[in-house]
Amino acid sequence: MSQPDTQAHPVPQHVHQAQLQVAAALEKAEGKPIDLLKAPWGDVEKAVAKVLGGPFQVNQPEHQTLALGLAGAFAMRLIMEHQAFWFPNRDSPEGATLGFPEAIIMLSPFGAAMDALGQSKLGRLDDLAADIRRSLGQARFGNNPAQALGGQAPKLTPVDYQRLFDPGFLQFVVVDPAKAKTALETKPDVLARDVRAALGRAQDLPAEARQQFEGQIVQSLQRLDPSKSLIEQAERAPRLAELMVHLFATVNGTGSAPEDFWHDIVLPLLFIGAPTTFPPLDDEELELFRNGADPLPLFVDVVPHAHPAPDEGLLGAFEMSDIGLLHPGFARVGALRLIRIDPTRIKPLLAGFDAQKLATSIKTFGETVATAAGKPVNDTPQGKEMLQASLTLLSDLKRGVGEGKGELCLRRLTEAEAASERALGSVRKGLQGSLIIT
Repeated sequence: MSQPDTQAHPVPQHVHQAQLQVAAALEKAEGKPIDLLKAPWGDVEKAVAKVLGGPFQVNQPEHQTLALGLAGAFAMRLIMEHQAFWFPNRDSPEGATLGFPEAIIMLSPFGAAMDALGQSKLGRLDDLAADIRRSLGQARFGNNPAQALGGQAPKLTPVDYQRLFDPGFLQFVVVDPAKAKTALETKPDVLARDVRAALGRAQDLPAEARQQFEGQIVQSLQRLDPSKSLIEQAERAPRLAELMVHLFATVNGTGSAPEDFWHDIVLPLLFIGAPTTFPPLDDEELELFRNGADPLPLFVDVVPHAHPAPDEGLLGAFEMSDIGLLHPGFARVGALRLIRIDPTRIKPLLAGFDAQKLATSIKTFGETVATAAGKPVNDTPQGKEMLQASLTLLSDLKRGVGEGKGELCLRRLTEAEAASERALGSVRKGLQGSLIIT
């Protein structure tokens, strides 16, 4: 059995540390080392029982660390056998999920370890590994889901999985609360009927996207209990409930962008404003500029905020008290991707936002730094694109909040979902004839 390439399959640091802690604890309990990558799970379980000293308690931090360490070991076994890999996933409790190159299979090793420990049956990890082995065998010799990405069944990579499953993009949307309430409190079969009818009316929707909506959205709605409203089943299908709000009730919104871009560039620009004077740069900052640093991130890093921003909280722009639920039924959902945002804090900042003034301020800053550094401004295509994207997102946000046509919400989505926004817009247009939103 080949050893895993740790560069190709980087283990999340906190998982690795937990694995080392668990190995040390088991060795102390047994008086000898336990090879977590090769020992039968039955042998591991005997040592685990000594460390636990009683039933597994899911809410105890020490027991969670034990589960995380075992999860790391289980993941490493799958990496060694199948060349599986970790990929970032904000929906996962451990912040990352395991993927496989030969078929679209996602696994939370932490969830698997928690379940096995809760039942005092670590052998269930062997059962799960056997299921994965069987699925991968079917993918090799049958219809490989990886073919959906095009070509002759290409090997999937962590980047592919992250694009499909990691909700690392953010979008601000304005939601009509009455339409959202109506959609959420409607039976899923009615929603399925309306979405299917909208697909028929969406003339500019490509056939492939139409088929995908039918297979993934309409059929998912039809699998829910037709006697209960969608919000009553939000725990079972949280992403579907959030998507229905977006389809039926979004009336305005921004484009989507990576979370880091919102946090590090876009929203700080709102708090900085459009100054005409700038603080002097130190030697280290001037050297960064001489080495090719773009003026925009340097502007955000160096220029102080004209308006106070929260020290902690969401995106460095919102206190936790600014965050709420769009519908009380969402309280039952553990990891929401659609949350209501109180815009009171940023509303006056948006009212005073002027894209042209900010662009001029950043241009003047770049010229000032260039003079101090004795080097021309670094006008790169990437820098221009980043500035234009920032100004567009803030202009969209200003328009959405300023029109005041609904509740401001923050929507978290994957890169693949972000790429499908145009198709969603076509379906939303088709829904204008829907019985539940007119």
